[in-house]
Amino acid sequence: MPEKMHAPFDHKAAIEYLSKADRRLARMIAKSPEFGLKIDGAQTPYESLLQAITYQSIAGKAARVIFARLQALGTNGRLPTPQELLRVRKPRLRKIGLSFAKIAAVRDLAQKTIEGVVPMPEDAEKMSDQELVDRLISVRGIGAWTVEMFLIFRLGRPDVLPIHDYGVQKGFALTYRKKTIPKPRELAEFGERWRPWRTVASWYLWRAVELAGKSARKITKPRPVKKRKKPSKSG
Repeated sequence: MPEKMHAPFDHKAAIEYLSKADRRLARMIAKSPEFGLKIDGAQTPYESLLQAITYQSIAGKAARVIFARLQALGTNGRLPTPQELLRVRKPRLRKIGLSFAKIAAVRDLAQKTIEGVVPMPEDAEKMSDQELVDRLISVRGIGAWTVEMFLIFRLGRPDVLPIHDYGVQKGFALTYRKKTIPKPRELAEFGERWRPWRTVASWYLWRAVELAGKSARKITKPRPVKKRKKPSKSG
């Protein structure tokens, strides 16, 4: 089983700061379970991202089956190394359940790990959040959201705000009594008051959705603004 550790920062200091900086969030913190972010300390960046790619756009049970098949391609019960993965032929990767797009993505991940674009664990720990985002989104199939989840749940970074995460968006709407989901830019601007503890704020916004239960469904996405057609010029 992967090693689970608690977040490597003082969450009590974070809660005290956020409670003073934001009254609405303070009320959510007060009625939520105690902060408990668990970090997966066993996986390397390569392994974490390989799992993220495998799980993209697939239901949890099916993704777990495919990931187990992928792991079986390695040695000693571990995921295949980048070198091992590149030696696996595409038909075999298709047979275990990976789509053509995911095959291209995992092979690019393996190659960029060998090249050093995807850092080793000790190097990743020393890099800034933005540097990791800039590096890792160069991997095919890896977007900003995936890197943000990596920063939170693998590295335990304290100041990450996933503005495109639907759970965080919905939790924000519930906490601040909005009728619609906020746009990413709105959430980013509002979240400036939570620095340097935006990860902790995000965690409590996720809890807001859990606490709301069925009532969370009432929050809707904003309708896209229709562009008015320009009147045609008469000849």
